[in-house]
Amino acid sequence: MWGADGSIAAVFSWKRPDNLGVRDGRLAPCKRSPNCVSSQASPSDSEHYIAPIHGNMAAARGAVRAMPRTTIVEQTENYLYAEFRTRLLRYVDDVELFFDGQVLQVRSCSRLGRRDFGVNRRRVEELRKLIEARR
Repeated sequence: MWGADGSIAAVFSWKRPDNLGVRDGRLAPCKRSPNCVSSQASPSDSEHYIAPIHGNMAAARGAVRAMPRTTIVEQTENYLYAEFRTRLLRYVDDVELFFDGQVLQVRSCSRLGRRDFGVNRRRVEELRKLIEARR
């Protein structure tokens, strides 16, 4: 199925989600679909839970900038929101990092589709390695 302009991109909504950011110390919860991980999900939810990252915002910014196909969309003293694009089809994944005073809370979610084949989890683990190496 192709869009009216002949592109596959026209078929999908590429709009940024409107539920991102920190509200009452929390990032948005993951959708039910398995293409999202969050350190603020319940640890009993093995599909969505991932441990928070030990590090600071300076290390987080450096790590995000070091990864390919990323755009930092928003950053404050204790929050960073970036878009990561997949290599082949250029799908967008939304990644948020929030320093809560002790650790970096993290959320990585595919904008489209249902499955991500572990891409978001692997990305967060790569960020963890880069951030914790910079501490």
